[in-house]
Amino acid sequence: MKGYGPETFGALNAEDYDLLHNPGTTGAAVDLLADISLGQRTLELAIGTGRVALPMAQRGCNISGIEASLEMVAKLREKPGGTAIPVTMGDMSEVRAEGRFGFIFLIFNTLFNLTSQEAQLRCFRNAADMLEPGSAFLVEAFVPDIAQFRDHRSLKPKHLDRNSLTLEAAIHDPVKQLVEYQYLRFTPDGIRMTPLPMRYAWPSEIDLMARLAGLQPESRWGAWDRAAFTANSRMHISLYRKPTGS
Repeated sequence: MKGYGPETFGALNAEDYDLLHNPGTTGAAVDLLADISLGQRTLELAIGTGRVALPMAQRGCNISGIEASLEMVAKLREKPGGTAIPVTMGDMSEVRAEGRFGFIFLIFNTLFNLTSQEAQLRCFRNAADMLEPGSAFLVEAFVPDIAQFRDHRSLKPKHLDRNSLTLEAAIHDPVKQLVEYQYLRFTPDGIRMTPLPMRYAWPSEIDLMARLAGLQPESRWGAWDRAAFTANSRMHISLYRKPTGS
């Protein structure tokens, strides 16, 4: 989509992000992430409104963030404790936070907001460069399901209540592994259109990106409770380790 950059998602979604983008897994995600962090200096790529970072900070985690959207960070700052979390502004595939980290994570499919393989690989390399030797990088992403598309298109309801309806329309380019979404929200005040391009990657491709960045695959789960990843898993949580000699 022309004119869609790293900061665009936040500019379009920050105002009602927490209301419309709650995956229902925050508590379980914080449990696992805080356990892996274990007091290490931790960095969240695409920290957003602090949905995960704030409860981690409340547990005593030493957490910082990188975020491209000023609007998303403004929402973070409005919340209790939000002003205490350091945030570096910029594209997570390029900008670096100060110092080295013992744990870095990127969740909620946000890797796929980088819409080229080159950008996704830069993100892995950037994370690897910010890690201390022996430290870990965690990625959460959906497992692509191209069966949902018919003639490379799909249309389905995403949210419905007495006062609003949200539809998801999508066009799929299997060559580029690119899905261009348009979310249409109907309310008594009118219709709002919110675009979102995503470049999906299969788990095996994500593993290869990690290896090219100098990281070694360590664990993969099918849910935040460390359930096994199977052929029926619709998402994966993958943990990669930077070799101690790096």
